[in-house]
Amino acid sequence: MKKQHLTIAGGGSTYTLGMLMSLISEKENFPLASITFYDTDAERQQKVADASKVVIQEKYPELEEFIVTTDKETAYKDKDFIFVQIRTGGLEMRKQDEEISLAHGIVGQETCGPGGMAYGLRSIKDMIELVEDIRSYSKDAWILNYTNPAAIVAEALKRVFPDDYRLINICDMPISIMNGLATLIDRDVWDLDPEYFGLNHFGWFTDIYDKSGKKLTDEIKEKILSEGLQPESEIADDPSWIATFKQAEQTLRDFPEFIPNTYLQYYLYPQKMVEKEDPKYTRASQVIGGRAKEVFEMCERIAAAQSLEGEVLEGDVHGVYMVKIAEAFAYNKNEKFIVMTQNNGTIPNIPQEAIIEVPALITSNGVKPIQVGEVDTFYKGLMENQYAYEKLTVDAYFEGSRLKLLQALTLNRTVVNANVANELLTDLLAANKDYWPNFH
Repeated sequence: MKKQHLTIAGGGSTYTLGMLMSLISEKENFPLASITFYDTDAERQQKVADASKVVIQEKYPELEEFIVTTDKETAYKDKDFIFVQIRTGGLEMRKQDEEISLAHGIVGQETCGPGGMAYGLRSIKDMIELVEDIRSYSKDAWILNYTNPAAIVAEALKRVFPDDYRLINICDMPISIMNGLATLIDRDVWDLDPEYFGLNHFGWFTDIYDKSGKKLTDEIKEKILSEGLQPESEIADDPSWIATFKQAEQTLRDFPEFIPNTYLQYYLYPQKMVEKEDPKYTRASQVIGGRAKEVFEMCERIAAAQSLEGEVLEGDVHGVYMVKIAEAFAYNKNEKFIVMTQNNGTIPNIPQEAIIEVPALITSNGVKPIQVGEVDTFYKGLMENQYAYEKLTVDAYFEGSRLKLLQALTLNRTVVNANVANELLTDLLAANKDYWPNFH
């Protein structure tokens, strides 16, 4: 089995240690010759790298090479896989997005509503440059991108790199939800076989089977309605995630056909989502003072002790999901995963160019989406509205059109008010003047 050369772009991310542990847990199925960390923030990356070096010494001594760099050529030349996890503007800009939105009485969230639009517009330029850099050094590398907001990023990348079938956008939310569903019915998450359709952060599980073909959907629905849905693994104790998963019970009770993606709460119950937030201590503030702080403190402890003793460090389900998808690409496993891909008739009655999120077979020749068929009016209407918002946002970026940004925000189900959209846009333009293009 060929050993792969992998780069993690965004090596200073708070998710990097978890991804490293996921790679270690899958090392028999996805063996690596080298791991390279690449980041533009050398100081932040070095904190993660110092701890990662200890992890590798203890858990992955057979790894031939571990490289930490801020040089693009070193990061990308002759690589087989690039995992991308960047955040343009960092958590401080996310905090601004959320505070501005909530100040106008609108959902403050990093990927949905005005916050998602702001983050997406910041991400596009860096993502395009990153892919161009990778392709200048490794034209055949698989690029697995999980930079948010994935829908807007994927829509933009599709326009610039329309024929690059080795550029894949992936979201961890479906597998995170499946992890909670598996626990409800006392199953292993990797034994679940889901049927799913939608857009990124905007979809539904139509049915769930086990690997033997037994249908589990009704049992899962009954459990959600009677016991509620709980997050698992690394987000199990997070109050915000607990509240998010709990909302799935009401969503399923109101719309019982399908099991919802938890992110639908922001679009179906926007006012409720606003009321539960503290405009002076948003989710970004919770992350800055919580998980991010804890991760870097743990990195410092590991580096100082040169040991993992006493630390709780393990792979997470979304990291393992990413690695399993990489395995399928590398070794042509023809296995099924939920990924983002261009529609092209998979759902015939929504726009063909839309980036959808559906189960697909993963092969060494790319993503092969599994036919969904036409969706009913309610879901079609929601998806077309959401895709129109995503498309207009990306149109606005490439055309420099403030009008299209206003149209996008007005369409977004978290806003649906042109006066509020206009006021929001004025504030977001001022806050993002160093990151967004000029809009006329």
